[in-house]
Amino acid sequence: MNQDRKTNLTRIGVFYDGNYFLHVSNYYNYVHNRQSRISISGLHTFIRQYVGQEEGIDPQYCQIVDAHYFRSRPGAKEASMKGNQLYFDRLFDDILMSEGITTHYFPVRTVQGVKMEKGIDVWLALDAYDLNLAHRFDVMVLIASDGDYVPLVRKVNALGTKVMLVSWDFEFVDDFGQQKMTRTSQDLLREVTYPVAMHDLIEDPDFISNPTINGLFVPRSEKKDFDLFESEDFIELQGDGIERTSSILSLKNGYGFIKYPPNNLFFHFHTLVETDMTELKPGDEVMFEIAKNEKGEDVAVKVKLLKD
Repeated sequence: MNQDRKTNLTRIGVFYDGNYFLHVSNYYNYVHNRQSRISISGLHTFIRQYVGQEEGIDPQYCQIVDAHYFRSRPGAKEASMKGNQLYFDRLFDDILMSEGITTHYFPVRTVQGVKMEKGIDVWLALDAYDLNLAHRFDVMVLIASDGDYVPLVRKVNALGTKVMLVSWDFEFVDDFGQQKMTRTSQDLLREVTYPVAMHDLIEDPDFISNPTINGLFVPRSEKKDFDLFESEDFIELQGDGIERTSSILSLKNGYGFIKYPPNNLFFHFHTLVETDMTELKPGDEVMFEIAKNEKGEDVAVKVKLLKD
């Protein structure tokens, strides 16, 4: 800490890579057995307590004095064509504002059918460095995983500011049956003062009843509002409107297969209707519709357990 400061308060600045944070939150909401989104207020509480523990300071004197959220998102015209997307965006803005987070949105441009989202990491890095220069945070928290942030961390370290990296590693299978993997850059991990592997803390059996870890997730009483958000990781596939019945062949972490000759049908946790993944077991009878994934393959959607 800087000894010439007139206060003993440990000042924290938090910077979100919003696209990454949404990806992580979707994973815990749709795939992980937590089945809930990441709570921003809970995450901020965790950050204050973690910094206090590492710095040997009462968390009461560790305060987030500035927080910024950077994300690319479609313009109003495109969003208006996606159901209630404009409402969902505004709802999330309200959540960010309630936590005192300043938002920075970068427009997504589509060129020949390809989404162009480059530039958000550069924008975050430039603003984060400028704000560190202006405010001289004691600790800068970066919620990201990309190695592109290594130059930012090095510059901030040169200012005498410590960097805490909050990141998650995980794998899942998406609605199209494709394996998706998220890994934090090893180069980035080597540069920061406090690398925090959130996935390890969440899965650690010693923390299963820890209120701070459990507080990282939106309470079930508030989950309904958070479930309104649409996800680009889990695209809603449209069924053919024909209800069929068969039985569960096998179940994995967040997905499974239904017996349906000549090929078994893949289904994702996100497509379940009035059914929880924990209720299913091999051999259970289910009702479903068939949809086409991006490869033109048949998959099951609107999967519902047929109860006795």
